[in-house]
Amino acid sequence: MTVTPPPAPAPFAAHDYADRMRRATADASEAGLDGLLVTPGPDLVWLTGYQPTAITERMTLLVLTQDRDPTLLVPTLERPDVERAVGAPSLLVEDWADGEDPFVRASELIRADATMGIADSAWAMHLLGLQDAVPGSSYRSLTQCLPMLRAVKDASELARLAAAGAAADATYEQILGVRFAGRRETDVAADLARLLREHGHEQVDFTVVGSGPNGANPHHEAGERTIEVGDAVVLDFGGLMYGYGSDTSRTVCVGEPSALVREVHDVVRLAQQAGVDAVRPGVACQEVDRAARTVITDAGYGERFIHRTGHGIGTTTHEPPYMIEGEEQPLVPGMCFSVEPGVYLAGQFGVRIEDIVTVTETGAKRLNNTDRELRVVD
Repeated sequence: MTVTPPPAPAPFAAHDYADRMRRATADASEAGLDGLLVTPGPDLVWLTGYQPTAITERMTLLVLTQDRDPTLLVPTLERPDVERAVGAPSLLVEDWADGEDPFVRASELIRADATMGIADSAWAMHLLGLQDAVPGSSYRSLTQCLPMLRAVKDASELARLAAAGAAADATYEQILGVRFAGRRETDVAADLARLLREHGHEQVDFTVVGSGPNGANPHHEAGERTIEVGDAVVLDFGGLMYGYGSDTSRTVCVGEPSALVREVHDVVRLAQQAGVDAVRPGVACQEVDRAARTVITDAGYGERFIHRTGHGIGTTTHEPPYMIEGEEQPLVPGMCFSVEPGVYLAGQFGVRIEDIVTVTETGAKRLNNTDRELRVVD
């Protein structure tokens, strides 16, 4: 299969960030909040296009409320960087100098009795400082109060996710031609990282290579184990391309697979298909998990499926929504998440198959399209 990545999407413009800040402010109001406080991290990048070159103890704080223009409070030495950010025209930028109390400055932007959503990335020292400086104020984490803030992607975001997925697919196609037997897991992981970069990733976040018994650990990091003939090998890799994530998993076998490896792989493949088939607008996230898990449970491996079926993806590789029992959030067109069931036999091997999908008006569209059959490698 030859994979041709889509062309580079157009850069985000100032109006894109202005629209996001308006939507976020409106969503906060609907959630019963008086506003949002956003510190350096993925939410700040998504809302403003600004990412500090270094995240330090100096407070940077975006304040979004209905009664004032979006305001970004930054250390004086960082103001020039902020003013070069794409979203800067939509921001009122205020700065505080070393020696000033940033919490006093922030208190001028927050009503005394306000209930504010605050980014999960906020430092505890900053949250405690705000509580002292604004008596009567209260705070709720954004994951708790606005978990779907970044969940529904627009066309430009979907184009970036599609490009990242195609690059991950191209990486997988090429890794199949790499020798596995007799090499260390770290050697194959280095090949994956190199290929991801060659296909356009600016950042590689993870390259899981779990061979033989190491594959039974879902988050095994590539180690010094030498891959052997007969090993099932879990490959799980991804990172950021154009600022948006890729994440895909396939399980291959070095040489002829055993009957048990074939059996488990078939079960996981059918479970993954069932999870994808369950995706459609209005369906609760937990139904995707249930669909995949039922297949594995019916095959007798239910206790060996030890993680949720999926996670959202966007500017980070793990974010809401989550495909897990108890998550009743309905699926909405534009949501993007993984469908990645697995079976893990301790001391023997593991199998995981993962694609990123996006919710459409009628169902699911895969952003990973490589072969999901068990592939044999050298």
